[in-house]
Amino acid sequence: MAAIAIVIVSHSKQLALGVRELAAQMVQGQVAIAVAAGIEDSENPLGTDPIQVYEAIASVFSDDGVLVLMDLGSALLSAEMAIEFLPEAQQEKVYLCEAPLVEGAIAAVVAAAAGRDIHQVMAEARGALLAKATQLGVVSSSLSVVSPITTNIESPTREIRLIVSNRLGLHARPAAQFVATAARFQSQILVRNLTRNTELVRGDSINQVTTLGVRQGHELLIAATGSDADEALAALQALFANNFGEDNVVLNSSPAFHHEVTPTTHGELSGIAASPGVAIAPVIRYQPTHITITEYHVDDPDAEWQRLQAAINTARQEIQAVFSQASLQIGDTEAAIFDAQLLFLEDPVLLSAAHQRILDNHINAEAAWQAVVDEVATSYRALEDSYLQERVDDVVDVGRRVLRLLVGNAAANLHLESPAILVATDLTPSDTAGLDPTKVLGICTTSGSATSHSAIIARTLGIPAVLGVDAQVLHLADGTMMALDGESGRAWVEPESDILDLLAAKQEAWQTAQQEARATAHQPAITRDGQQVSVFANIGSINDVQVAVASGAEGVGLLRTEFLYLDRTSAPTEEEQLAVYQAIAQVLDNRPLIIRTLDVGGDKPLPYIKVGFPEANPFLGWRGIRFCLDRPELFKTQLRAILRASVGHQIKIMLPMIATVTEVRAAKVILGEAQAELNQAGIAFDPAMKVGIMVEVPSAVAIADRLAAEVDFFSIGTNDLSQYVMASDRTNPRVANLVDALHPAVLRMVQQTVQAAHTAGISVGLCGELAADTLATPILLGLGLDELSVNPQSIPGVKQAIARLSIVESEAIVASALQQDSAEHVRELISTSITPPA
Repeated sequence: MAAIAIVIVSHSKQLALGVRELAAQMVQGQVAIAVAAGIEDSENPLGTDPIQVYEAIASVFSDDGVLVLMDLGSALLSAEMAIEFLPEAQQEKVYLCEAPLVEGAIAAVVAAAAGRDIHQVMAEARGALLAKATQLGVVSSSLSVVSPITTNIESPTREIRLIVSNRLGLHARPAAQFVATAARFQSQILVRNLTRNTELVRGDSINQVTTLGVRQGHELLIAATGSDADEALAALQALFANNFGEDNVVLNSSPAFHHEVTPTTHGELSGIAASPGVAIAPVIRYQPTHITITEYHVDDPDAEWQRLQAAINTARQEIQAVFSQASLQIGDTEAAIFDAQLLFLEDPVLLSAAHQRILDNHINAEAAWQAVVDEVATSYRALEDSYLQERVDDVVDVGRRVLRLLVGNAAANLHLESPAILVATDLTPSDTAGLDPTKVLGICTTSGSATSHSAIIARTLGIPAVLGVDAQVLHLADGTMMALDGESGRAWVEPESDILDLLAAKQEAWQTAQQEARATAHQPAITRDGQQVSVFANIGSINDVQVAVASGAEGVGLLRTEFLYLDRTSAPTEEEQLAVYQAIAQVLDNRPLIIRTLDVGGDKPLPYIKVGFPEANPFLGWRGIRFCLDRPELFKTQLRAILRASVGHQIKIMLPMIATVTEVRAAKVILGEAQAELNQAGIAFDPAMKVGIMVEVPSAVAIADRLAAEVDFFSIGTNDLSQYVMASDRTNPRVANLVDALHPAVLRMVQQTVQAAHTAGISVGLCGELAADTLATPILLGLGLDELSVNPQSIPGVKQAIARLSIVESEAIVASALQQDSAEHVRELISTSITPPA
């Protein structure tokens, strides 16, 4: 931890804690940060207390210096008074700084983490408004209050040019990573944004790096002068190669085509290319029900507030259901969009504002809610950053949902009877996540952008989309023929035959390219030194299994059965489940099918199952196997259906959230009862059907040897295992960055599980999102996993990654990865260790 400490003094405790959290994230806890904020008065909590400031300084005191940042007024007086309580020898080590609280804190911690002395840290804090002022055009970027550039003429200078590919460029966290990395080396690092033709600035100054205004696609010149210049540039290059640890949205992933559609004027509409692919079909217009809000006086504001709270609670349940369904259909990563919507509903500032409007103005809940949502939406639209501007879609989506519930409107229905192109003004993320790609062949809207959440979901679903076309499209009659090309961003109303021919040729070329990729994907995944690794699919519907087989899946490593239980008023019957399991097994044509038993409860509730009480920590609550063992009849119904479907198929049962040996034995008792009942009724099943467990709880890893004696196979769920190992909720943005399956702590858990399984002579697979990350493939091979189970779209890429590697080199990478101290260092290690294919 850096020696220089920071103290944040504010009238508001919430503000100070928020600033500390933001600053701490920039440097991953490398700098001691104390808070002295608010006063112990429940009626009037705003204020500052000199004793509290003194205690904060004392708690982090360092002989290298303590920097105190204050917001306003009495904060300054309290800080000055607090210093007088300190011993004289310590007083001279404490510096009060007039820098802006938020920007100053971020700049100060980054400088402190980089090893700067107290005066340099103060200079960075004082210059913290420079970046913002430069971007807003208030001052010239040539103005600087940080240390000037000096050059070392004795050492040679090395230079590299890099393109920034991470989606949001060098925003706060990537900029902090850049500065922290540059500061690790003796060499002087200078950087210039060639795209914007800026001056050279210091690479170890967060303020100067931020003033470069680096966005995705910009080219940077990085120069290093000093004895370790080559090492410094290599480390910085690794950051860029790994996109600073951020995932990117691929805006155009379609292959190149030889058939180009020539410009035409007849019926052509130009728009934004948002999701690649060609669609030719009749149009169906979608018009969401307009909600008219009338403000009126209420005599009982408390009752109105209760009404709003009830609508918000129902909206939360609806969004959780959308999240669960979206996880099955588009994967946890994209479904995390709806986590943000849940957080919006829990925003204390927004809820307080709505409550205050109802109480102060005696107005109805609809009017108060609409007013605060409009304010938030307006504040997003006013932001300079276009990516953040687009988050207004989520605000509006959540706002409409609550309003719909308040006025009693039914939910919108987007289920089409026959295949069509959907035409609309816009689609919310919730709308898009609910689309059926077999019925919605294309999307054409008059607003939206390629980086909106709706566009991201459309790409994940593989639905071609053209956005931002002329509003005349909204006047088309249902059934009008349309063609659209999501790669070029054009659409045609009643297209002429020559356009149809060219689009059909383009569609055929795309399908041919897909078939060629699939042909390769149907080959076994064999490493360079001859070891075969099974690649299975994670699926959540009958449609998914067809995509999986077409993508080269060698079986299904995880069938999430929750989709059978959602969007209904009662649990599915044995016969309903049997039909689905048999249909999926039929498509697999004797490939293995691992069916995970129902994994709901806690954070994934079913509306027809009464929990009885709210859970403070649903991830630690009544879920998975715990839920099923408490509902034995519900559990047994599913087990009977799986057993009956097992005849003539390679079906296995997998139990989720196992934490103890007792749970496995209890589940096997119920399974035995189901088998006995079927035997007695003369109903056939596979008596040798294998039973396995999900390893996703740390206790399961600790007793993996005991569990291995009870079951036939393990499957590691790294999504949950990561958050339990790191004690961090992956849906909480304040700590979600800690939930990284490549953290050495998580990797050691995987290693321990694999070793216990293989010692017991059972197989072990991995079905978390980590399996689909090709950067992680060498780690997973080196750990000795027998199979990987991924979303169907990832199968070809994972098989290609396996074919490029050898077990020997993968084991060497793992040996080093397990000794690293962070997920970031593991990623750097992988990036620099893999030999590119010849």
